[in-house]
Amino acid sequence: MGIGGLLDFHGMKRVCPWLLLIVHCVLAVNFSQAGSGLTGNEQASEGKPGNGQVAVLTVADAIGPATQDYIERSFEQAVADNAALIIIRMDTPGGLDGAMRGVIKTITASPIPVITYVSPTGARAASAGTYILYASHVAAMAPGTNLGAATPVQIGGISFPGGDKDKDADHVADKPAADSDAKDDTETTIDQGDAMQHKMVNDASAYIRSLAELHGRNGDWAEKAVREAASLQASEALNMNVVDIVASDIDDLLQQIDGREVLVKGQTRTLQTQGLVQVELSPDWRNRLLSVITNPNVAYILMMVGVYGLILEFYNPGGLVPGTVGAICLVLALYSFQLLPVNYAGFALVLLGVALMVAEAFQPSFGMLGIGGVVAFVIGSIILMDTDIPDFKIYLSVVATFAVTTVLILFLMIGMVLRARNRPVVSGVEELIDKVATVTEALEANYANVRVHSELWRAHAQTPLHHGQQVRVTAVKGLTLEVELLPEANSAAGNPDTSLAEQSS
Repeated sequence: MGIGGLLDFHGMKRVCPWLLLIVHCVLAVNFSQAGSGLTGNEQASEGKPGNGQVAVLTVADAIGPATQDYIERSFEQAVADNAALIIIRMDTPGGLDGAMRGVIKTITASPIPVITYVSPTGARAASAGTYILYASHVAAMAPGTNLGAATPVQIGGISFPGGDKDKDADHVADKPAADSDAKDDTETTIDQGDAMQHKMVNDASAYIRSLAELHGRNGDWAEKAVREAASLQASEALNMNVVDIVASDIDDLLQQIDGREVLVKGQTRTLQTQGLVQVELSPDWRNRLLSVITNPNVAYILMMVGVYGLILEFYNPGGLVPGTVGAICLVLALYSFQLLPVNYAGFALVLLGVALMVAEAFQPSFGMLGIGGVVAFVIGSIILMDTDIPDFKIYLSVVATFAVTTVLILFLMIGMVLRARNRPVVSGVEELIDKVATVTEALEANYANVRVHSELWRAHAQTPLHHGQQVRVTAVKGLTLEVELLPEANSAAGNPDTSLAEQSS
């Protein structure tokens, strides 16, 4: 009996609402986190910026596809509403190279002066945040903040030829965990490892130097931040001409930049900030959705729900609900993965692991396929997001949860199969074996007609059969039963007058 027959439609109706509830809870929780992560805590009015207003954006997370989309859409709105100034309030540990370059392109192409402000106290503009700070028309920091550590780090994703470099970035500007005290004092560059790392560092150095030249900032220190992962706190950055202003809050910032001249798209502009009203631009529902599904942990959960939903649909065709939910989740997961630095070897191992565990359910192999599937599943999940940025890693707790759940489901399915195999056969001709039949009519040469399960069958025995005898079915050959006399029937073997009612079982 196949495992598909064990998961009936009624069981499917009990499982599917739980799948829907899990997906709904995950999306709801992450929507709330996305909203709190991209909007600021400082007081500002919400609405559309216009003349005499400054658009305030808040980036309080790793730079990724959702951040890029949020900044691009906010800039479009600020330009359409003729805002006087754009402020990006930033606190980021770094992010993806493709998303970072997309944000920088948006800033440098903006017709509105852009101020990047590292705030509040305790915030940082590490790695990708340093590049964005250098690209802005005015770079500002709050006291007690820091920037730097802009060394690019290779990640483990495998990009296909001809891919979109902005989306499928093959390296990120990340912060290495280097201990400067352990290095030789004469060492001026990081260990670049191989030719690819060497090319990445040189490319990043040239890139950040070009950004420094745009607004006359310290290019030598910028290159040092790339090659040596150097960092600075706010007051040092101001003294070394890395940033332009140190301000306690946005009001202080606006007051200090009043009358300052900046270069915007090749033209000198004088900033007039007196009386500007701050307008907070919050992410819309589309950006919040993108922020949720591009979280690697959410994308991973969507992928697993999608795979299991399709498997349930294949087990019980016509259920519709698991297939529909699974297809939607799987498409969302694939969309997320094409925006993230995915290791395709890890992705293939995850799918292979699921396939092996499903194969174990259909073709029991004493656990070999199942164990191999679990190993492939866990290894693939761990290397799926091979990056050092904490915000773009899949948590081991999530991997362990799905691995344990999958193993439990696997053992449950195997147990159901074993119990089904041990049950007696209840249909088909095989069910007749060992059943007791009653001879209704003796025929020639050890043949007779017998009644079993209210059916008349032709039977053959090694000894002559008589009316009323009870026999046991030993085999089925076509339309003829092979039978043998029951021991207790021997006493009635020569009594042809015994009634059928008296001898029947």
